[in-house]
Amino acid sequence: MDTADLETPALLVDLDRMQRNLDRAADYARRHGLALRPHIKTHKSPLLAREQLDRGAAGLTCATTYEAEVMSEVCDDLLVMYPPVGAQRARRMAELAQRVRLTVALDSDVAATDLSRAASDVGSNVRVYIELDAGMHRVGVPSLADAVALARRVAAMPRLEVAGIAFYPGHVRAPVSEHAAQIAQLTDFVAAARDAFRRAGLPSETVSAGSTPTLWETHQIDGVTEMRPGTYIFNDRTTADIGACTLDECALTVLATVVSVAVPGQAVIDAGAKALGREPMRGGSAEGFGCLWSDAAVTVKSMSEEHGILDLSRSAWRPSVGDRVRVIPNHVCIVVHLADVVYGTRDDVVVTSWPVAARGRGLPVLADPSAVSASGHI
Repeated sequence: MDTADLETPALLVDLDRMQRNLDRAADYARRHGLALRPHIKTHKSPLLAREQLDRGAAGLTCATTYEAEVMSEVCDDLLVMYPPVGAQRARRMAELAQRVRLTVALDSDVAATDLSRAASDVGSNVRVYIELDAGMHRVGVPSLADAVALARRVAAMPRLEVAGIAFYPGHVRAPVSEHAAQIAQLTDFVAAARDAFRRAGLPSETVSAGSTPTLWETHQIDGVTEMRPGTYIFNDRTTADIGACTLDECALTVLATVVSVAVPGQAVIDAGAKALGREPMRGGSAEGFGCLWSDAAVTVKSMSEEHGILDLSRSAWRPSVGDRVRVIPNHVCIVVHLADVVYGTRDDVVVTSWPVAARGRGLPVLADPSAVSASGHI
């Protein structure tokens, strides 16, 4: 099938670019003695997870319980980087731990207690990373003394084992050329954390960290043993804008059709917020919600649900109704989650496709057939 035969909007992945991205990260991890545990929140596909595992990934990282359940089809060593708060979430994780080596990151007694109870109920064991706040101020214990105290309490809980520490350097979002001071601070942070855990007799051999913006500098953060990049498999406009990749290394685009050129100076495509997400650029100089693969000067300046407005003011290109364009999104993880299927291409030919299998939460539909009348109304 040619890409011209696809109904738009549609997600396209240039397979050659994706494979180069995968190979580069796997080679980097090997050269620097780092365990690569890629975050599957970006692609949500067991097929692509297998590509990562075949290149030497030590395991996989997930954000949701359902992601972990889906990825257990291809991997028996999973990390869930999200606090398992709530009886239902903890129960699903504990049941998953019956068939895989499961590690969960948490930062509270509540999450640990929920997980311990659930694991005790089903007879499984769960490894725990104590999550630290390294500067993003989202989740993670902010004080090393409090982190050590939490680790001691977790170690005493039934069915839980403290396996190391984890953090997410999500606050490092400036251009890569400006990262040096923050990378040095992270090195000091890791040294202090490992020393505090070591003095307390707690495991500190495993230090899990990483993001795509800091991927290629992970080896400069002394003490980190495991990295968890996600976006690198596809890359996106934000990643290119800070210099962690180039636009030529962006493998995923949204194929869209020009549906109107009625207003001078702009064109309307059939990819709006429900296809591209509505995340603005972070930290860099670029504006808009995406740019064209063929001409980065053309940006998606605004959107409604099904309409994307292309700004043509900085380009000589003037499209016609019916033309096809490929948009590099600002944040690829959100865009994948909005789609049902992804098409793998080479030279504008669709050679494969796969479902976004870990999309959603995997929750049951609680329908009472007796509540629906003969006419089909509730």
